[in-house]
Amino acid sequence: MGYANILVSVDLGEAASDRVRLAAGLARRFEATLTGAAAETVPAPQLVHDIYDAARQEEDNAAKVREALNEAGTMFNANLGEGLRTDWRPALAGPVTHLVDLARAADLVVVGRHGTDDDAPRQFDVPPGPVLMEAGRPVLVVPPRIENLKGSRVVVAWKDGPPARRAVSAALPFLRNADHVHVVTTGSDARLQGGEDVATHLARHGASVATHFLRAVDTDGAEILRFAQMHDADLLVMGAYGHSRLREWVLGGVTREILQRSPVCSLMCH
Repeated sequence: MGYANILVSVDLGEAASDRVRLAAGLARRFEATLTGAAAETVPAPQLVHDIYDAARQEEDNAAKVREALNEAGTMFNANLGEGLRTDWRPALAGPVTHLVDLARAADLVVVGRHGTDDDAPRQFDVPPGPVLMEAGRPVLVVPPRIENLKGSRVVVAWKDGPPARRAVSAALPFLRNADHVHVVTTGSDARLQGGEDVATHLARHGASVATHFLRAVDTDGAEILRFAQMHDADLLVMGAYGHSRLREWVLGGVTREILQRSPVCSLMCH
């Protein structure tokens, strides 16, 4: 198993160029195609005088969005490097909807972190939460100012269930080649989650792996991040938990904390 097509969200924020370089490095390593995506809906006309005025406004608004999409495409191409198969997919559509649609033909989706202390969203920006919940693909969430991911020291935050199982399977291309893999479980029932079985499974795939049972002093999310920093991890793998309510996704506490605070790249599956 590998990655044949990596999809990266492109926006006009400061962190986007680093994210593209990181995704390009992964595509080069795994000999994958890198697909860049950016989208925005055309703003509706305002203060319309007549049908002709509405048509003119809509045409002008669409031209402005296309111009910004061209700018995003130029930035995407400028950060690819050499020897890479690429595809640029702009659209006049909702950014999340467009990325989720393209994810049907992707093995990995790369998006930026939306932390409380991060820069304000810019044009074409995509929040990771809805993509995680809707794409049906593994999502790599990249913090700002990270432009390379080796995946040499990986923490697998294990909570037995379909999301975590899918995340581990999706991360196998990283886990097989990592120098160290730490399978960690938290909480009073940590030893009942099957972490040792997962470690054995990963060892059969060639991973150098150890199991750890953690008792959270603060929250499970904080304990996982503390462990990752203590072991100088550069990749966190875990399941993403959430449910839909009133047409919006409500994320689980650990999922939300990791999405907002993780200083390392996080590969997650719902």
